[in-house]
Amino acid sequence: MKRILIIGIGAGDPDHLTLQAAKAMARADVFFVLDKGEAKDDLIRLRRTLIEAHAEAPYRVVEAGDPERDRTAAAYGAAVDDWRSRRARICERLVQDELADGQTGAFLVWGDPGLYDSTLAIVEEILARGAVHFDYEVIPGISSVAALAARHRVSLTQVGRPVHVTTGRRLAEDGPTADDLVVMLDAHTAFAGLDGDFHIYWGAYVGTPDEILVEGPVPEVTDRIRDLRAEARHRKGWIMDTYLLRRLR
Repeated sequence: MKRILIIGIGAGDPDHLTLQAAKAMARADVFFVLDKGEAKDDLIRLRRTLIEAHAEAPYRVVEAGDPERDRTAAAYGAAVDDWRSRRARICERLVQDELADGQTGAFLVWGDPGLYDSTLAIVEEILARGAVHFDYEVIPGISSVAALAARHRVSLTQVGRPVHVTTGRRLAEDGPTADDLVVMLDAHTAFAGLDGDFHIYWGAYVGTPDEILVEGPVPEVTDRIRDLRAEARHRKGWIMDTYLLRRLR
């Protein structure tokens, strides 16, 4: 039977790769890479660097274009489902055509496969269709959340208080739902407008040479974060940022 490895590779620093992930990469015969376009070439470059460092010859790297997602659709959930299904069809073809029976293929996942990543859902969708059969294994990675906390030298948890991991969209719609919130996928700085009771630990491109870190009371640093974010996005063509919001006692 074919085998698939879903390997978390960390938030951007090549040293984030765990020993388990490095050993898993050494077992792979084929690495599947979805190209997100020239603007995000950094993401491909890191994957290739890790493959060259940890894969064992002979191996192959197979690339395919990543489908575009409609980010203007009013029905957000439906747009994501459509994009995920189109991505699943591409991955299904790769596994079916590029991986021989008895071989092991690998998808290298930015951060951790279990935190706001579509790869696990895509693999399950492929298996549910029944056109191709394989076993799969998940190797965890260092998430941007863990890297953010480490770079700011702050704990995500406090005694007797929960941490809510959410998205910028949900924060904008629901407001703060806990005293400690980790917010991801925030394209519109949803924290802006929160009062001085909240402290923010913000980071972009955490773990990479382009890393940007800002922390302070939300009203005092909102404009700075907005400016840094806009400049970085213009310069690189994309941005990945994460932040912790903490209500002061």
